[in-house]
Amino acid sequence: MAIRTLASKQTLIRCAAASPVLRQGRGLQTFSLPDLPYDYGELEPAISGEIMKIHHQKHHQTYITNYNKALEQLEEAMAKGDSSKVVGLQSAIKFNGGGHVNHSIFWKNLAPAHKGGGEPPHAALGWAIDTNFGSLEILEKIVNAEGAALQGSGWVWLALDKELKKLRIETTANQDPLVTKGLQLVPLLGIDVWEHAYYLQYKNVRPDYLNNIWKVINWKYASEVYEKEVA
Repeated sequence: MAIRTLASKQTLIRCAAASPVLRQGRGLQTFSLPDLPYDYGELEPAISGEIMKIHHQKHHQTYITNYNKALEQLEEAMAKGDSSKVVGLQSAIKFNGGGHVNHSIFWKNLAPAHKGGGEPPHAALGWAIDTNFGSLEILEKIVNAEGAALQGSGWVWLALDKELKKLRIETTANQDPLVTKGLQLVPLLGIDVWEHAYYLQYKNVRPDYLNNIWKVINWKYASEVYEKEVA
């Protein structure tokens, strides 16, 4: 059980590797809130600055705080050989670690319109989207439909399936990271459909949020990830 637990923890840590390391000691890594590559208000009018500030400073920070706490408790439990405690911590690690992983990707998936946000993908990723879905417009409609239909809270993803060498659209519940659907899946684009991502601006009309977020999608970042993975 301890071996499986370590593997689970290491998977989440690898996914969050781009985040700054807050502290490292006795083999333990904890994480701090990553800076955004744009100001909170730069995604307006698609996403308000108020939403971005609360989403980043409050929600993402809470996931990191609770993830770090769970990792510390896990280390202590494993040192004591407390198997029950180790098992009991798994849900907190998955939820909060997933929240950190997912949001770290989400911020990179966004860019202000004046910095390329919303510009369609070209080259390899643009060709792959046309091949797998027919067009970018069709892809957007599918993602919007999947995101709108997702019950409760969760995420909708555009993923590269490295085994099948094709693009896939997936959804995950709550803060489950994409790796829970398969280690072969590489997240290219993740859209947060938790209410905290849009409610202050769009109220309960999630489809409007999904329609507008494409105006600030950072396809350049998604293209860089895709090209690296297929090289």
